[in-house]
Amino acid sequence: MTVPHDPIFDPIFDPGIPDAKATLRREVLARRRAAHAGKGACAGHDLRARVIAEIQSQGKIIAGYWPLGDEIDPRPTLIALGEAGSQIALPAVAGQGLVLIFRGWRNGDALESGPFGTAHPPSRAPLVEPDTLLLPLIAFDAKGNRLGYGAGYYDRTVAALRKRRKILVVGVAYDEQEVADVPVTAHDQRLDGMITDRRTLWFEA
Repeated sequence: MTVPHDPIFDPIFDPGIPDAKATLRREVLARRRAAHAGKGACAGHDLRARVIAEIQSQGKIIAGYWPLGDEIDPRPTLIALGEAGSQIALPAVAGQGLVLIFRGWRNGDALESGPFGTAHPPSRAPLVEPDTLLLPLIAFDAKGNRLGYGAGYYDRTVAALRKRRKILVVGVAYDEQEVADVPVTAHDQRLDGMITDRRTLWFEA
């Protein structure tokens, strides 16, 4: 999936950062495709086991995402969390340059098509505000930095939520998506944790 860079949200102080991010996206997307082709069928279930073991979820509102292309599949995780007593939510794009909104979802609920090939609950589904966010990504590093698609939706959303309440922000991905360093700007939001199909990483504040 290709999403345009959002220069209004992400002012660049180092002119080399956009090129560095674009190069890294190409490199890691190739790795992600290979990982998905080799183990996509089982990686989602491995992820489920790790998330269930690591996150205190009962009674919490947990937002995930509907996978696109070769993103690791969080649906087994979301279904298991819902069965364990969590309220599950999925994001929806409210408009270009805005924060994401979250609507409640249960296994079997119908979804509507959104921009960039996304899928989200219909407008009649209740609006909720998550306690925990499970985020897709292209790349991550050992310091908790996340490289997304470049439109800034999750960074805007996490920043807005963190101003209002305490939330847990966890990236989920294939282990092969780790890199030595993710180029960052002042507006990039750091992860609290990272769960892959093989490992769990927690980052200090």
